[in-house]
Amino acid sequence: MSFCIETYLQQSDDYEIHMTRSGFRECAAFIEKKAKRVVHIRPGEKILGARIIGIPPVPVGIDEERSTVMIPYTKPCYGTAVIEIPVDEDEIERIIEVAEH
Repeated sequence: MSFCIETYLQQSDDYEIHMTRSGFRECAAFIEKKAKRVVHIRPGEKILGARIIGIPPVPVGIDEERSTVMIPYTKPCYGTAVIEIPVDEDEIERIIEVAEH
């Protein structure tokens, strides 16, 4: 699956925003507390078509039952948000692979 998070957020309503205009630390803590499963990736890794930035290690929440991922998404001038988006199983596997390295 070729996925671009920016395009997805612009063209779809099928996502959930849990926090907006927050600091990275608050968003990371939210993911650690609320996600069913959490993996950690290095800043700069590309997942979901975007390079993820933040204070290492960056948490990514995975809900395999619902087939969603929860990520901190930082946009210049807007701060950091926590978004949860549906993804296919292959994308979840790619995120887990990135986290394991």
